[in-house]
Amino acid sequence: MSTGAFDDVLSTLDAERRARRTVMSTTADRVAGQLREQVAEGHLRSGTKLPEERLAAALGVSRNTLREALGQLVAERILVREAHRGVVVSTPDADDVRDVYAARLALEPGALRQGEHAPAARVAALRAAVEEGQAALEAGDHEAVGGANQHFHHAVVALAGSDRLDAQMDLLLAEMRLFFHAMGDPRTFHEPYLAANAAICDLAEAGRWSDAAEHLTTYLTDAREQLLGGFALT
Repeated sequence: MSTGAFDDVLSTLDAERRARRTVMSTTADRVAGQLREQVAEGHLRSGTKLPEERLAAALGVSRNTLREALGQLVAERILVREAHRGVVVSTPDADDVRDVYAARLALEPGALRQGEHAPAARVAALRAAVEEGQAALEAGDHEAVGGANQHFHHAVVALAGSDRLDAQMDLLLAEMRLFFHAMGDPRTFHEPYLAANAAICDLAEAGRWSDAAEHLTTYLTDAREQLLGGFALT
């Protein structure tokens, strides 16, 4: 990651601190959530070193609080401690792909099947993410295409109406973003799945929740194999 790109991340974190948009149970939880979001949105990439002094200043917290937050993310495997470098953003491998997709296959289709009980606003979030992805594709913004895909899958899990499942999905999507970076060209991964997202959304809006869940199971299985193929070439 370039110095300028990391400076942009620091500016974003500082702005969020000032606005206090994130409300969590502890300051360390808030900081961990902000950093996790920066990874999930693709702003902090694999191998990026996280200097404590600058991060603590941008976030407006003590270094002890920051270390507690970093410890959470290390436990979540989003960050890793390296000798002589300190804390850096993790670089995943094929075993991580298999493990994350095992979790996603257990989580997402089940959440989708519960969609028939979800409020209309949560169902509408699926369509909003589909439209976000299509607009990003038409604009040639491939990073935004990836972000829209992440938003779609978060909306799928949100159908279950569980804060705990939403939090688990936050962790999985942060790791997913690291997988995409490791592939080198995430565009080739995301774009074919925009149509699949739209098809799942169509089934959901038609009330065909079981069909949508089956479609998603096939989708996730195919995506796992594509990612594993990409990792084999790196």
